Amino acid sequence: MKKYNKYITYEDLYEKIKDSYNEKDLEKIKKAYEFAEEAHKGKKRLSGEDYITHPLNVAYILSDINVDHITLMAALLHETINHTDVEYADIKKEFGELVADLVNNISKINKLELPNESESSAIYLRKVLVGLASDMRVIYIKLADRLHNMRTVWALDPESQRKKATETMMVLIPIAHRLGINDFKSELENLCLYYTKTDVYKSIEEKLQGKDKPLSTVLSEMQEELVDLLASHGLKFKIKSRVKSVYSIYNKLNNGKRWEEIFDILALRIILETENDCYTAIGLIHSKYKLIPKRFKDYIANPKKNNYQSLHTGIYGCYDYPFEVQIRTYEMDEYAEKGNASHWSYKEKGNKKVQEIMEQKLEIFRSMIENTTDDKEFVKEINDEILNDVIYVFTPKKDAIELPKGATPVDFAYRIHSDVGDKTVGALVNGNIVPLDYELQDGEVVSIKTKNDSTPSKEWLDFVKSTHAKNKIKSYFSKQDRIEYTERGKEILETTLRKKKLSFNEVLSEENLKKILTDLKLENLEELYFSIGTLRYTAIYIINLTKEDKKTVTDVLIERVSNSKVDYNNLHKSSIIVAGNDDIKVNLAKCCKPVKGDEIIGYVTKGEGVTVHKKSCENITSKSERLIDVSWNDDIVDVYHSDLIVETPIGGNYLVDIVNKASIKNIYIDSINTKNYNDKTIYELTVKVKNKEELNAFVTDINNLTFVRKVTIK
Repeated sequence: MKKYNKYITYEDLYEKIKDSYNEKDLEKIKKAYEFAEEAHKGKKRLSGEDYITHPLNVAYILSDINVDHITLMAALLHETINHTDVEYADIKKEFGELVADLVNNISKINKLELPNESESSAIYLRKVLVGLASDMRVIYIKLADRLHNMRTVWALDPESQRKKATETMMVLIPIAHRLGINDFKSELENLCLYYTKTDVYKSIEEKLQGKDKPLSTVLSEMQEELVDLLASHGLKFKIKSRVKSVYSIYNKLNNGKRWEEIFDILALRIILETENDCYTAIGLIHSKYKLIPKRFKDYIANPKKNNYQSLHTGIYGCYDYPFEVQIRTYEMDEYAEKGNASHWSYKEKGNKKVQEIMEQKLEIFRSMIENTTDDKEFVKEINDEILNDVIYVFTPKKDAIELPKGATPVDFAYRIHSDVGDKTVGALVNGNIVPLDYELQDGEVVSIKTKNDSTPSKEWLDFVKSTHAKNKIKSYFSKQDRIEYTERGKEILETTLRKKKLSFNEVLSEENLKKILTDLKLENLEELYFSIGTLRYTAIYIINLTKEDKKTVTDVLIERVSNSKVDYNNLHKSSIIVAGNDDIKVNLAKCCKPVKGDEIIGYVTKGEGVTVHKKSCENITSKSERLIDVSWNDDIVDVYHSDLIVETPIGGNYLVDIVNKASIKNIYIDSINTKNYNDKTIYELTVKVKNKEELNAFVTDINNLTFVRKVTIK
């Protein structure tokens, strides 16, 4: 594999894009470049190049797939927040909120570190998807960013090369595959194979050199023959050729194929103006060359489930080598190569269907992020929804619907529309009645029977496969609960006001209500009732916000937390099993505060019994006779204290958002301490959680708040 050393200048980028954008947009792109160039001035990459060459390369790569000018601007600026003194506010001021948000999301993703083998990958995956799912353009910028970084990864040490390749294979290649971005996917696969299995890569590459002449030379000669054949019959065409990628050959060999059984190592693609021209071309080729049996496929008349169209055939050509020939129109070729990016939804706003498809794909990511807090469940959903196979089934009108393998008619119904899912009472597959838990197969035609007064069943959650369906079902029941909680909250507030002999109209006057809603970041009175009904806020707390002393929200929050202390030592009397016994009183060490799920050890102290520490705690003595085996009692549900350090910029009223996030997730904050420094604010929180998974999920939620710089578990 040759080192990538292409030096891209702004002039190169401009020449490539000048005919694709109007003058106004070209000026904006140039302004973004000049801003980035100034920010990166004097900085070098490990490869020795000026740092600005990286964002230029990323923009250059993206210009191949017809992105809008906003995407190119963000691509040019995408390293400024992480690698220069530029901040989010600077980009927002110069280029607007949309560009700034794209850059900020890319910056957050690029700061993430792939976890060690002993650490959970769920938090890492969640953070990556949080950024990617915010906007389709973030995905494209990240893929282009990684493609250029993998092209130049030779400048890193071997361990860093392996880590980059592993991360790419683990997250980014599956996402590129899921979205059909084949241009990026194929090159990334080759690069990852080279840096993880170098010997295997070189062995395949050596075979591609051929015995007498390189296979690339054989391919060129065959291409010339086909050009002469088609041109002599008056066809207008373009022809491409490729030697099969090393990674694709590796995959086939890895799946038990022998080299001589791989008939598409040498391939040619003929692109013509019309479908009729495609059939004329294949007739000419079949009349001149010997056919390889069972290799002809007509995907024009019978498209693949993902709408791919082309004619495929296998022939013996130059020097009796086997060749695969693909024949398609320009439109078919663009779709096959760029997937949904060939109809870029932000630039070609008229293509509503494609926009809907891309939004469906993003919704899969968003649903997993927002609704799955358990780490194991999150990784499972990643595997089910992104990394595993999908099926394509059809509506009675022959519209293709993509679903995860193992999906049921209920999954199908919710993918059509949430109202269809909610009212589903039965299903037909290929005209036959099937149960709602029937596992759909690729290519089946599905029809859903609905009834207006029907509602979802909680039992559906036991068999639906897609995250989308699960969340729609949960959402339905959540809405029913919401009505009850809202009515309860209103009743609680009115009862409290009567007991306090306060007037409803005075306490919730227009001015007071506006202040309360603004302080608590609520939309309307109904949300306020709901917050009281779910015990997110008490009625007294709401009343205090309207009093004349005008305490700040932060003051009230800290006061509320400070007035609700618990006896820490009296907790967990039977949540720990000591040497097989679950009735021995223990204390949880205050130095490390273990949480259910942590690896723990007991330490026997005279007069104090057994104190439970994390195994990693520095305060555990080396005297083995004092240590005793302990374990968590799975039969007991308890709460555990954990200390968090949250770092934010100085000057903002960020505590409200942090506490609100805790309330939403039912995490109780036991104490808060605020420390202000010159350039940052530190919030020291003690929270109560049920287990380590809940703690990690909460840390992830806090970390995902845009203003949070860092969250640390003490």
